[in-house]
Amino acid sequence: MRPIPGIVAINTFREAVRDRVLYNLIVFALMMMGAAILVGEISIGIDRLVIINLGLSAISIFGLVMAIFIGVGLVYKEMEKRTLYSLLAKPVRRWEFLVGKFGGLVLTLAVNTLFMTLGLAAALFYVSRQFLSTDATILVAIYFILLELALVTAFALFFSCFSSPMLSTLFTLGIYVAGFFSADIRGIGTVTRSPAMKATARVISYLLPNFRNFNVISAASHGDAIPFSLIWQNTAYAALYVALVLIAASAIFSGRNLK
Repeated sequence: MRPIPGIVAINTFREAVRDRVLYNLIVFALMMMGAAILVGEISIGIDRLVIINLGLSAISIFGLVMAIFIGVGLVYKEMEKRTLYSLLAKPVRRWEFLVGKFGGLVLTLAVNTLFMTLGLAAALFYVSRQFLSTDATILVAIYFILLELALVTAFALFFSCFSSPMLSTLFTLGIYVAGFFSADIRGIGTVTRSPAMKATARVISYLLPNFRNFNVISAASHGDAIPFSLIWQNTAYAALYVALVLIAASAIFSGRNLK
């Protein structure tokens, strides 16, 4: 018998595919084809740079929207349809349910990202008629985007354990924006004359997820090499942070009275 989180993950993936992913892929494919044709007509010498920047940014934005707006409803929708109660009446632990939901949405995002990557590759081939060895950095950038989306999904699931979908969306967006500017928050603390403010800003900046470390779109568009050390550091950082957020979500969800 398959592990329970795996069963929940597969069911979550199937439901997400039926509901939303197809439309997202169609919009992305049309956008990339239109951008490729437009860039091929008006750009001189920067067509590849524009396409890579546009494609990676679109993958990141589309993925972020999916991670938040699907993630915040994973628990709430099950409660609203009352399917959660019948599921938990079986020998299913609440943490297994959460981990399964997380895995299903991450799988959905990975498949979605794969197809959008193929769309980006097609657009890139259209404008340049070739692939370069430096294009391997594009795959690294996409991998970092997936790590970022996994972390956003974990936060969306965390907030959905105790809040409404609207508030969960606002909280997750707030964490994402604050995390993207976490280094700037630390910088604000250094320019103040208050030691307490400086210490507080430093603590907040370190507690927030540093999403800026996952953004290598500019390096990928210019074909710059990405150090292997950054790859494993980002992987370990995302894995640890996701684990901590899921543990916190499981603790809150396990103590919640669902009656």
